[in-house]
Amino acid sequence: MDTDSLALRFLIVDDDETFSRVLSRAIKRRGYETAVAGSAEQALEMLQTFTPDLATLDLKMDGASGITLIPRLKALNPDIRILILTGYASISTAVEAIKLGATDYLAKPADTDQILAKLNATEPDPDIEIADKPMSVGRLEWEHIQKVLTEHDGNISATARALGMHRRTLQRKLQKRPVREEH
Repeated sequence: MDTDSLALRFLIVDDDETFSRVLSRAIKRRGYETAVAGSAEQALEMLQTFTPDLATLDLKMDGASGITLIPRLKALNPDIRILILTGYASISTAVEAIKLGATDYLAKPADTDQILAKLNATEPDPDIEIADKPMSVGRLEWEHIQKVLTEHDGNISATARALGMHRRTLQRKLQKRPVREEH
């Protein structure tokens, strides 16, 4: 693509309207053409007329998850660079997103510079910081629940059965934000 005559196209899929508006404005100021969708379903409609070069996808939204868009985006543009953004980061969803073709994964809150750095990185970072202490019990529980939920394709009832807990207990745990790790 000749970037001198055409701006790179950037798709933002996020149900947080304020975040989307601020990110879109910042991305436009950097010379990109942007499109914003508030849901995966709305994004699918946009993809009929807008083929992005870069995309940020929110993982957890009402309706379908942003992760469901990865195969469709890759089919439209095999060279697209996709960043999964989420306030509900877990190892299993990060791995699944990468397997499906996402370029990278970033926990919210994230600013425009962090997002563009992840999307434009061409090499993995061998100097990535490694935690000097193990995960807390709360974080381990969150990660395990996310892994089992992924194994059961997001089915809450099947996940609750597999974990040996009541469905409502699992739903309460999933409504909470993940346990943050202290650095």
